[in-house]
Amino acid sequence: MSKVSSASPSDADLDRARNGDDDAFARLVEPHRRELHAHCYRMLASSHDADDVLQEALLRAWRGLAGFAGRSSLRTWLYTVATRACLDAAESRARRALPVDLGPASTRPVIGDVPAAETAWVEPYADLGLGAVPTTPDVRYEQREAVELAFVAMLQHLPGNQRAALVLFEVLGFSAGEIATMMDTSVTSVNSALARARTVVSSRVPPVSQQRTLRQIGDERLRETVTAYARALESGDADLLISLLTEDVTWSMPPLPHWYTGLAAVTEFAVAVPLHNCGEWRHSAPISANGQPAVGSYLWNATASEFRPWSIDVFTMRGPQIREVTSFLDPSYFAGFGLPPALEAAWPVALNGG
Repeated sequence: MSKVSSASPSDADLDRARNGDDDAFARLVEPHRRELHAHCYRMLASSHDADDVLQEALLRAWRGLAGFAGRSSLRTWLYTVATRACLDAAESRARRALPVDLGPASTRPVIGDVPAAETAWVEPYADLGLGAVPTTPDVRYEQREAVELAFVAMLQHLPGNQRAALVLFEVLGFSAGEIATMMDTSVTSVNSALARARTVVSSRVPPVSQQRTLRQIGDERLRETVTAYARALESGDADLLISLLTEDVTWSMPPLPHWYTGLAAVTEFAVAVPLHNCGEWRHSAPISANGQPAVGSYLWNATASEFRPWSIDVFTMRGPQIREVTSFLDPSYFAGFGLPPALEAAWPVALNGG
């Protein structure tokens, strides 16, 4: 049995679903849909791919429900189907990356940087609802820890079998024996995959998670930092922005390939580009992305006479200061965070209740 408990499905709904009742199947799946989507995101590092693969996995589950004999929980069986769908998808897709994975930092601001269309990029994740899945103390990673940018980017450096084994064991609490069955392999192979994956984890994932850091900062101080960042961009206040950053801060903007590290380089970039070369900014209220503080950034569009979505800015914190800014430049992400498609000119600045 899995280390993570779950309620048994309704026998009546299970019988109805096996007989072709799609409403009964939807009722069986709904309690697990959110966590299955997060699982697909961890495996694929893309919210859009997670949407597609989860839909494919549920279609496979619907078609194969007659083969569910009840020897495991429905939840375990659904994870088996979803994991295999993710592994199939991973074989046909390029591994996703962040700009910091692909080359050295730029020493001078790049004006007019062009997206690297040939690169598959890690995408931000709207984590509303995560953390509700019951876990046991021996599960190593909390649900939100396991969607943090550092963890998700690290997973992309692993082969599919190692990625799946690590997530299923360390995040979801399945045993090596269960994982062997789910992945149609041996316990020895699972343990070997786990050992190799843990070596990569130790070299690429910070020892202190963002969840622990955020608890130490506190919600009020964190909100002050995020809204001060928004105010700095909206007012062009370089000194305020600099005061929020660590000495070794990094700033990246996928799909743009160039990135910056160190307070001097980031300051030069910020002054040259977002503060003085982009136009007028407005921001959403603070949101959460990948279990980390974030904000939606909007740029003024004179033709439409409104502020249009520009980027989801995700912050990695060290104490109360920002250690990393990852600005995901794609308006299509905004809907997933429940953010409006535009802001009117009169929209108040974030620090005053935006």
